Amino acid sequence: MEIEIYADVVCPWCWIGKRRLEQALASYDGEVTVRYRPFQLDPTPVSEPKPLVEALGEKFGGRQRAEAMVAQVTQVAAGVGLTMDYDRAVQANTFEAHRLVRFATERGRGAELVEALYRAHFADGVDVGAKDALVAIAAEVGLDASEVREYLDSPLGRREVAADLTTAHQIGVTSVPTFVLAGKYAVTGAQEPETLLAALTEVERRESGAA
Repeated sequence: MEIEIYADVVCPWCWIGKRRLEQALASYDGEVTVRYRPFQLDPTPVSEPKPLVEALGEKFGGRQRAEAMVAQVTQVAAGVGLTMDYDRAVQANTFEAHRLVRFATERGRGAELVEALYRAHFADGVDVGAKDALVAIAAEVGLDASEVREYLDSPLGRREVAADLTTAHQIGVTSVPTFVLAGKYAVTGAQEPETLLAALTEVERRESGAA
């Protein structure tokens, strides 16, 4: 079964959803292929990255509200073993990161890179919209730094990522994470592992029955 994950690497619930899916897959006996699809929570260019809590406050009605949101998601993340340090996190545009995920996927390092991007953004305070940072993160997961820099300096992948972002909206993805199972069944949100496992089992039943 193919699982397409529409997500953004600066979305905390996407990282939580990824980890919960991994927990579900640990109890699932079927064969799966996971593909990461791009989505941007905010496509606005970021010229000067600011502290993420400050940016969230501007978007969601003040710093106090932003801090409450951050506290909640940090607690949920800790429950699945993830560390989120919003005191260090900075705002970033993720288009180039999505290009890099595409590059890494073609070289068999997509999953590792996605995980590294989440950790860099949420735990390490790295600006994942910056080219130098992306090159360093790619090198951490075994990609050739000079090849990555050459790719990011080129126009390669831009058209494809833009097309994928358009497709996400065309098929009705409005929030992330969204998991598309077997190309036609959507599960939205960072669902509990038990819910995801039940969805996988049900889709497997339906698909085998239709075969």
